[in-house]
Amino acid sequence: MDVPQFQALIADLTRQLDGRALDASLADWLNTHYGADTPGFAALTDACNIGVADGWLCNREGGGIRYGRVIKPTPETHGFSVDVVDMADLAGPHHVHPNGEIDLIMPFTPGATFDGHPAGWCVYGPGTAHRPTVAHGRALVLYLLPQGAIEFTRSA
Repeated sequence: MDVPQFQALIADLTRQLDGRALDASLADWLNTHYGADTPGFAALTDACNIGVADGWLCNREGGGIRYGRVIKPTPETHGFSVDVVDMADLAGPHHVHPNGEIDLIMPFTPGATFDGHPAGWCVYGPGTAHRPTVAHGRALVLYLLPQGAIEFTRSA
């Protein structure tokens, strides 16, 4: 697995997300078709674990969080950027999702959650905001951002 192979894997997923509303029904669809017990989830998790181990994912660190944008929004990824973070029992910086955010939660620690969600997917609609929080252990979280849009704030 390398960055081009990872981008091809992501592009297969984002092709299916292209044009869909970022809402609870999308989260349900993702958890049905790419949920924690599916081959698609396993493929994405394996790819992320390889990327972290090989150093091309989560290659920056700050505030106890390892992170990095591995793919900028492109036509190949249907306008989605891809960021991956590695967090353990902490809250990250507050931010707004101008166009929404799709999150894949991949716990390293059994039972670890992201914003209260277990292994699988959560979706934030356009204009939502949060302070991303991993609790009960360590997890990788993959963020798909339409047009790569994210606005970090000073709010908590």
